[in-house]
Amino acid sequence: MRGPIGDGAGRRGKSLTPSRSEGGAILRKPAPPRPVTKTKAIKRAKATYWADFLAKTSPNNIWTAKQLVAPRKTPRFPSLPDATDPVAINNALLNDFFPAKDPLPSRGRLTKNPSASPLTKEEIGVALSKGSPSSAPGPDGIPYSVWKRVNLINPLIILDLPSPLVAFGYHPPSLKNANGVVLDNPGKATYDSPASFRIIVLLTTISKVLERVMTVSLSAITKAKGLLHPNQCGSLSGLSSTDACLALTHEIKTL
Repeated sequence: MRGPIGDGAGRRGKSLTPSRSEGGAILRKPAPPRPVTKTKAIKRAKATYWADFLAKTSPNNIWTAKQLVAPRKTPRFPSLPDATDPVAINNALLNDFFPAKDPLPSRGRLTKNPSASPLTKEEIGVALSKGSPSSAPGPDGIPYSVWKRVNLINPLIILDLPSPLVAFGYHPPSLKNANGVVLDNPGKATYDSPASFRIIVLLTTISKVLERVMTVSLSAITKAKGLLHPNQCGSLSGLSSTDACLALTHEIKTL
């Protein structure tokens, strides 16, 4: 015998096969388990991941945990009194961040410096290794990952680009163009002044590679010529704030 069993089965228009017990009573078969919905599965996976993350938290990633639980702040758009449109706001911020200066005198005809040390493939490789593939590129849109790939295929390509600039001692204006990202400074009472914001400058990546190479060269020259203070720790390879603290502690103990 087949037929609807109960009001619920009848409403759904489904027929279920009854089963008889030893006493002859008609019993309903147990319903199959309901499938877990997508939303519940996502919530369960998030909870499992968060519990595992907290269980493995160490001093190295404790700040990551703080950022994950911190509420997202709403970005503040500059509302400057004398700027009513995006172009005016852009000009007001640029004039505040980069005040106008007198132009530099013309250098005239460039001449090659015979004492300039030629660049090497090793210097370019070290400078490229400092660049993060996730860093945002500048106006040219070329990230570090592209330059690293080119350097693996043919290192002479990148070596030939900045070498003439070093030989002639010239940094062209085209490599000084940059994109600017304006961020608000948290904790300000009002945001109607450019002073309530800060700017992140994104230069072209090849320009930053050249700057890193020259920084290393100048650092070596200053150290060889004894132009640095013995307690200078900033911007020097192999030294950090730890060395500065140790030097300060030594000076205090010797007083």
